[in-house]
Amino acid sequence: MESGYNSREKAVREAISMNIGTENKTFASATVETIIIGVQKHREQMKNWSAFSEFFGSALDEWIRSGEISSDRKKLMKFPVTTVNETLKRVVFVGLGEGKTLTEENLRETFGLVGKELKALKVNNYAIWLESFATPTIEETDVAFLAAEGIGMGFYTVPNYKTSSNEQDTYVDRVEFVTEVNGEEVAASFEVGHIYAQAVNEARSLVNLPPNMLTATDLANYAVDLAKQYDFEVEILDKAQLEELGMGGILSVNQGSSEEPRMITLKYQAKDKWEDVVGFVGKGVTYDTGGYSLKPRESMVGMKGDMGGAAAVLGAMKIIGETRPKRNVVAVIGSTDNMVSGTAFKPDDVITTYSGKTVEVLNTDAEGRLVLADAMTYAKQQGANYLIDVATLTGGVIVALGMDKTGALTNNEEFFESFMEATVETGEFVWRLPLTEKDKKRIRKSDLADLNNSPGRDGHMIFGGGFVGEFAEDTPWIHLDIAGTSDATAPHDLGPKGGTGVMVRTLAAFVEQF
Repeated sequence: MESGYNSREKAVREAISMNIGTENKTFASATVETIIIGVQKHREQMKNWSAFSEFFGSALDEWIRSGEISSDRKKLMKFPVTTVNETLKRVVFVGLGEGKTLTEENLRETFGLVGKELKALKVNNYAIWLESFATPTIEETDVAFLAAEGIGMGFYTVPNYKTSSNEQDTYVDRVEFVTEVNGEEVAASFEVGHIYAQAVNEARSLVNLPPNMLTATDLANYAVDLAKQYDFEVEILDKAQLEELGMGGILSVNQGSSEEPRMITLKYQAKDKWEDVVGFVGKGVTYDTGGYSLKPRESMVGMKGDMGGAAAVLGAMKIIGETRPKRNVVAVIGSTDNMVSGTAFKPDDVITTYSGKTVEVLNTDAEGRLVLADAMTYAKQQGANYLIDVATLTGGVIVALGMDKTGALTNNEEFFESFMEATVETGEFVWRLPLTEKDKKRIRKSDLADLNNSPGRDGHMIFGGGFVGEFAEDTPWIHLDIAGTSDATAPHDLGPKGGTGVMVRTLAAFVEQF
């Protein structure tokens, strides 16, 4: 059977190109079927509201006064129009509330709802009146970027394999802007936002793929295609090569599987010398049964998403390939599944990682940190001077922080503060937990080995991430546990239930500004 990635995702990627207009449009000259208009509570403070009112018709202000068109934040209303513009079929009014309290995150989420509405309407083209969304703190170019991000992510639907529907998927092929600011600047800003959104959506689709359609080999093939598309240097290590190198962490996890593991490396070189390199390390466990520390049935469903860290790293590399920041980046992903068989690794095993450090296995369901151990060491060998690992690592982070917050650890204050600046820009919530010397002592407590892989359920996220930090050593390092944030249990403003593509935008934004 052809992999889900090869048969479906490549086709989707090829279908998302968009004609982004650089010519400023007026309400009358727009050549689209739908125009999107923001409605702020105090319209007298909006630029050129009277011009739109004149274009739309005298009923507009009366409908607003009567509440048929609402300024309440995130309230959407669509109205058919009959104007001098013969192509225009409808206006989508978007409530924004008080303009002075509107934040970029509010606006991004609101545009996510607009994307959902455009998807439902099967819209192929639209225009945005940028000034209607602008505020004293959010300029028109910012609006264009946030609109592209929000609408792009909101428009996304989870690919499915149902045979009962013959309905064709809908893609937006053209967007225009009604604005007074420079059209080329607006278009450039929108294009970057569109790139960010589509990278998130590709990461989502990887996470959403059934495990029989995304093996370690399939994930490696995806990385190879990405490398070809963006001229990255790529290296794929197979099982024999991992054995030759002595990567006992990933190999131990793979022992119970009929699918071979892969260590995936992508390099983006933006400077003459390979130095000052940011390293991304992603957990790519394509399915996790827990091994002999077997998960209960209800906990096993959804483990196709245990490669969310790998998806985040690959999504960030897609943005980097498109935007070409002036920063050297290496991405390393350890990929395997964690299965049960007569050859599977066991509690009480002692393994030797690629670094030479030995590990007493107390829990085979604490497998991701073993994969990451080898990937971290390899990333340093590939020249990484800074490390950020991303992993759906522990249920403990959900207990501690809930489903909507990414947990973090670090060994370097300055590095972490730089990273947090990127999270403010993207609106992805990250909360740092402590990693103390007492925590490290518990990770290092074993009568048989240098480390143990499961010190206990208390402080679960700290011990899981802290274990990974043992392989960063003195290299500035950040650990991101996305076990809660990688998968949405219900639809949300920026997308549907399922993979979220969390950290894709933040990793890329960090590289851009670091």
